[in-house]
Amino acid sequence: MSTIKRISKVFESAEEIPFDDSSKIVLMSDCHRGDGNWSDDFSKNQNVYFGALTHYYYNDYTYIELGDGDELWENKRLSEIKLEHRDVFWLLSKFYNKDRLKLIFGNHDIVKGNDMFVKDNLYSYFDEPNKKYIPLFKNIKLHKGLILRHAVTKNKIFLIHGHQVDFINYKMWRLTRFLVRYLWKPLNFFGVNDPTRTAENYHKKQAIEKKLIEWSIEKKQMLIAGHTHRPMFPEVGDPPYFNDGSCVHPR
Repeated sequence: MSTIKRISKVFESAEEIPFDDSSKIVLMSDCHRGDGNWSDDFSKNQNVYFGALTHYYYNDYTYIELGDGDELWENKRLSEIKLEHRDVFWLLSKFYNKDRLKLIFGNHDIVKGNDMFVKDNLYSYFDEPNKKYIPLFKNIKLHKGLILRHAVTKNKIFLIHGHQVDFINYKMWRLTRFLVRYLWKPLNFFGVNDPTRTAENYHKKQAIEKKLIEWSIEKKQMLIAGHTHRPMFPEVGDPPYFNDGSCVHPR
C-alpha cells in the first residue's frame, strides 16, 4: 500500500470532532514522557508543560495529543512512566473527566493501538500510598487520526501523528523498537545518536514532510502532524501542511 493510500485510509476512518469559531483547542505531540532516568527527554520540560497544561485546563481548552505522548520504545512499562509523571497524568485525567481530552498514538506509543493494552494500562492507575486502583481514563478510545470539522463551513482539519509515511518506524516498528531499546539507548549514553529517529535526521525529516505535503496537495486537505519534531506553519498560498513540533525540543 502506498503512503498516500495509507494516510487516506486513516482519514476515511477517523472520528470527526465538531468545532466552531468559539472553540478552544490546543494540539501537542511528541512529549515522549519517560521513567525519569537520564534518557527521559520529557523530564527537562515537565514543569513548563505542566504549567501550560494547567493554563489550558482552567481556560476551558480541549487538549489533543498527536502521538508519542509516552516513550514506550525505550521503556517497557507504562506503569513506571505514570508513577514518575503522576502529576501530569492526574491533570490529563481532569481533562478527560470534562470530556476535553483526545489522544492519537504514534510510533513510540503504537502499542496503544491495542485495546487490551489500553484497558490494562490507561483505564486505571495504582495509587501506591493507598494500595488501590483509582480511575484514570476509564473506557478511553485511542485514535490513529482525528478530524476537526467546522460546524458552519464543514471544512475539515485532519490530525495525524505522521509515522505512517515513515517505513522503518511504521512497517518495521517492532524491529526498530528492539534496536532503540537494546542498542541505541545504551549507545546514546555515550553520545551516539540514534539514526532511526526522525527528530535527529534532517534528510529523513525532509522526506517525511514531502510525503505528507504530497497527500495534502492531492486531497486538497489541511493536515496537522507531529513525528518530525519540527514546527511547520505554511505561508499563504503554500500547501496546508502544519506540524506542531515537539514537547521535548522547544525552539
